[in-house]
Amino acid sequence: MLQKNLLIAIANVVMVWSSFAIGAPNTSEQAHLLPDTGSEPLSLARAIELSLKNNQALAGLQAKAEALGAVPAQVGALPDPTLGLNALNLPTDSFNLDQEPMTQMQVSLNQSFPFPGKRNLKRAAAEYEASAAAKTVLDKRLQVVARVRGNWWQLAYLDRAIEIIRQNQDLMRDFVEIAQTKYKVGKGLQQDVLLAQLELSRLINRRLPLQGMRDASQAELNSLMNVDPIKPIQLPSLPADISLPELPTESVLLQRAVDTRPLLDVKRERIEAARTRLDLARKEYYPDFKLGAAYGFRDTSDSTGRTLPNLATFRLSVNLPIYSKAKQSKAVDQRSSEYFQYKYVFNESLRTIQTEIIRNHALYQISREQVSLYGTAIIPQARQTVAAMLSAYQVNEVDFLNVLNTQITLYNAQINYWEALSNAKQSLANLAASVGSEDLYE
Repeated sequence: MLQKNLLIAIANVVMVWSSFAIGAPNTSEQAHLLPDTGSEPLSLARAIELSLKNNQALAGLQAKAEALGAVPAQVGALPDPTLGLNALNLPTDSFNLDQEPMTQMQVSLNQSFPFPGKRNLKRAAAEYEASAAAKTVLDKRLQVVARVRGNWWQLAYLDRAIEIIRQNQDLMRDFVEIAQTKYKVGKGLQQDVLLAQLELSRLINRRLPLQGMRDASQAELNSLMNVDPIKPIQLPSLPADISLPELPTESVLLQRAVDTRPLLDVKRERIEAARTRLDLARKEYYPDFKLGAAYGFRDTSDSTGRTLPNLATFRLSVNLPIYSKAKQSKAVDQRSSEYFQYKYVFNESLRTIQTEIIRNHALYQISREQVSLYGTAIIPQARQTVAAMLSAYQVNEVDFLNVLNTQITLYNAQINYWEALSNAKQSLANLAASVGSEDLYE
């Protein structure tokens, strides 16, 4: 009776393993249905759409860009004129308007005029800053899309890894039953039972940190979409053919980044803004003008009884930059240093982007080769080895430890496959952002 139960248990393990192995990834069959989290499946395109629509950091930068877009017209306008109403030469003994000939009620209008060219320079500097802010929004979009892609593919990997471990837990429970049955009929060792139980505990231990990582990635993806961080995310089934394209050379991508990366345009605009402010500082050596006109009304007569005429006044004044050594010269020095600072920042940003491209290009190539290696060689070979070991174990030609080790090798390879695929997709997303494209051969 025990021998009959043993054969039934082994047959069940073979059936479970066969169905599990068929679902393992290879180059022609990679689709799988991820665990249901109790919510509608969230496609990558939908996640990107929601993030670009609802991301608060992106919305904040957009509001800032709109605010700076309103600045050029303001700084390029003339200062507001001043209107004055004056009572001149009032006698303090009576405050009578017709007592003294010089008493008058005066209306004045004054307008300041910056030296020619200053307003245009102020407007130009503000326009460069507004343009930089708008392009900062574009670069932030790239970063948001890259983070969404990265977290989405990280979730895909973790979901699949957790599912593989759960399936192997079921398989290990069957192995425990087989080992116990063989031990009872005198064809196995007690250590086989202990080994199977130990591996089952290891699987549980391995699943726990993966679940924690999934919760963290889910929270970050929800945050990018501006939804409740603990909202469950269910991913849809992946397509049967997940492409990992061949990329252009690093030099081609580096040149594309120079031409299209918004962050570099931001730095260029700020260099131009700094150069314009330097030109404006040099203009401050020249004086500004103030024109004014006034009209005085008199309600008095002279000694002959003749009504005195009203009075008109005209003014022209300029400021005198006589403290230029302490003010204007220092301002020029300041703006000159700021100009070079922005040039240094541009060069540093360019080097950082180049480093990011080279690093992510290399990481992508490594992960792409690993995906191919696991899908075409390691996993098929591991399947064949497990099948052979199970067949040999049924007739006592191999020991239980060998069967266990080959099964561990298989599920490790399957998990590593999905991790490599996720890493490749994340590197591709980061590479697209570094180059200046929301997607790169996706």
